[in-house]
Amino acid sequence: MTAKETSKEFTFEILEYLSRVVTIKAETEEEAEYKLREQYRNCEIVLDAEDYVQTDFLIHIDDEWYKL
Repeated sequence: MTAKETSKEFTFEILEYLSRVVTIKAETEEEAEYKLREQYRNCEIVLDAEDYVQTDFLIHIDDEWYKL
């Protein structure tokens, strides 16, 4: 058998995490959350490479995901 005939396929997932601390001025926590979500939805807050925190790799085996 050749290497091509014995090759298998493996399924991986790559997860990248971005994070940023944001301060919102508001009268209540609910109002602050609303403002935050609106700013994010309206692309006033956009996370990018400078907000990178970490990368995780997972492999899919027998209908389960395992972190590498």
